[in-house]
Amino acid sequence: MAKVADSKAYLEAMLAVERPGAHEIQAFYEHRVGLVCTDPKLMLMPWDDHLVHRGDGIFETMKFVGRKLYQLEPHMARMQRSCEAIYMTPPCSWDDIRGLILDVARAGGRDDGMVRVLIGRGPGGFGIYPSECPEASLYVVAYDLHPKPESVYEKGVTAFKTSIPAKQSYLATIKSIDYLPNVLMKHEAEEKGYDFPFCFDHNGFLAEGATENVCIVDDGGSLIIPEFTNALAGTTLMRAVDLIKNELPIVFRSISEEEILLAREVIIVGTTGDAIPVVRFNGKPIHNVKPGPVAKRIRELLKKDLQDTGIPL
Repeated sequence: MAKVADSKAYLEAMLAVERPGAHEIQAFYEHRVGLVCTDPKLMLMPWDDHLVHRGDGIFETMKFVGRKLYQLEPHMARMQRSCEAIYMTPPCSWDDIRGLILDVARAGGRDDGMVRVLIGRGPGGFGIYPSECPEASLYVVAYDLHPKPESVYEKGVTAFKTSIPAKQSYLATIKSIDYLPNVLMKHEAEEKGYDFPFCFDHNGFLAEGATENVCIVDDGGSLIIPEFTNALAGTTLMRAVDLIKNELPIVFRSISEEEILLAREVIIVGTTGDAIPVVRFNGKPIHNVKPGPVAKRIRELLKKDLQDTGIPL
């Protein structure tokens, strides 16, 4: 029979429990407490927060490199759109959230890292009705960044068509906390020995990766990007488009599985990896099975842009 403990005994036991990944947590903040903390053993959420047991919430993830936080405003704008889409109001102002992101990133004291912001429906019960929660929850955490090794950019990666379908359009365009399809995509990639999964919509057109956008360079040298019907418009991809738009034609349209195999380049674009070249899809070669110049150029532009525009911490 489990022992029933008072608060003092429970707190002591909780602090004694080993926390996997604790060494990667730099700092965190919870709105109910109102303090930034650097002890990962205290990084806990209320069990009855609807974010936890219903997936009722949204999130954003951004990175800082060399103590410069990248793309804060685009992430803030998308976070606001996601909240509005699920009829949720954060527990403080957006300006306060902006400041808290910077405070938490600075508190960790490290040069590089990731910042994740989670806004949930809030604690209040184990039901499903949003009205059960009197106030939304807010969590901000800074944790270690794991950049891809240079071999990824020098040799390229593999990708495949996952059996997990693309999300419904109204869900795909919200950065909701419910990432179960994305998790299953990654699980399937690991099982089958591929680096990255690509999902497709009900018409057989390319949608996105598990946590990244995908684009191709066609035989004519144009950068082709899937329309954001069943995919989330990535902040990194949209910034890359803005940075490279004067160097090559850019087209937003549907991409078939066959076009991926005929492409000069297939490029994965996302926050952590910037621009990653894909050299094999479904086990078949892409062009000359070597990383191409457009992927390299996008990565160069993004890295320079971070240094030029990143917010100092």
